[in-house]
Amino acid sequence: MAYTVSELAHALEAEAAGDLSLLLNSPNQPELAGSDQIALAMDPAFADRIKQGSAQVALLWQGADWQSYGLKAAIFVKRARFAMSGITGLFEKHPAAPVGIHPSAIISTNAIIGENASIGAFVIIEDDVKIGKNARILSHGSIGAETRIGDDCLLYQGVRLGARITIGNRFIAQPNAVIGSDGFSFVSPETGIVDAARAGQQPKSIAQADSYARINSLGGVTIGDNVEIGAGAAIDRGTIIDTFIGDGTKIDNLVQIAHNVKLGKNCLICAQVGIGGSAVIGNGTVLAGQVGVADNITVGKNVVAAGKSGISSNVPANRFIMGNPAIKMDANVASYKAYRRLPKLVEKVENLQKQVSKIAPKD
Repeated sequence: MAYTVSELAHALEAEAAGDLSLLLNSPNQPELAGSDQIALAMDPAFADRIKQGSAQVALLWQGADWQSYGLKAAIFVKRARFAMSGITGLFEKHPAAPVGIHPSAIISTNAIIGENASIGAFVIIEDDVKIGKNARILSHGSIGAETRIGDDCLLYQGVRLGARITIGNRFIAQPNAVIGSDGFSFVSPETGIVDAARAGQQPKSIAQADSYARINSLGGVTIGDNVEIGAGAAIDRGTIIDTFIGDGTKIDNLVQIAHNVKLGKNCLICAQVGIGGSAVIGNGTVLAGQVGVADNITVGKNVVAAGKSGISSNVPANRFIMGNPAIKMDANVASYKAYRRLPKLVEKVENLQKQVSKIAPKD
């Protein structure tokens, strides 16, 4: 879809200058942009690249001297990344999903599908499922019995929704996401090495279990409105109560969320994060890539955990943490600096020992 400069500026709630009637087909990097594209140069660091391309229009920072770059028009934005959200949304190429049900789809006779739905090839929808209007369910997906999905959902190829899942409006799941798998809950008949480790005992003093019994997942998963789940992510059902994902939360690829987790509103959970069973994560918390959260702990609201942090104890609200075990970010940085100085410190101590040994009185 093409937009005029005027239409783009209005959609972005931004100011524009120059020929506002120019038609633009897509955005591009400044050095690659053609004459029918808008160059993305919202930071002065990218300005020199504009003349390397053929763009007539650019998205620029406020106060930029747009004419000095040979442009015919420009749009000025306050916050570059927020503008990226707006412009990529406008030019997004939505997946092909014609309204209707593909002949190869298998849908239970008592499932309820909302109006204007698109059900792709080889989709399976089981008993007592209810799906809201404008659903787009692409090929090879499956939806388990008694699951409820709100309006305007988009399920990409191969998404698996288990039984007893409740999902709000405007839900997006990327390819091969799995929601509603069994929780990883097993127990030994007698006290085992895991119990010993939790109690602070030496596991070697406890006999290894001969077998493990499954604790079954009778709960489901409840997901709020405007939630997005990345490719290959997995969210387990609760044991008795539902695993819970709050409104507006965004979950990246290859994330594991265990049974009974309560994940707050507007959280950002980045790739390869693992959250242990029954953990509680507060609203607005950000877990960067490969963060690990132990089971049965609470992380307060508005916490930011740096990549690869290991969170093994409760974290108060409004804190930046880093490291393994995770501590305050400034304390972790100080510890890391001290750690890097250890070789020199050891060398100094060895030199001092040599000097002291030379002057020490002999027996």
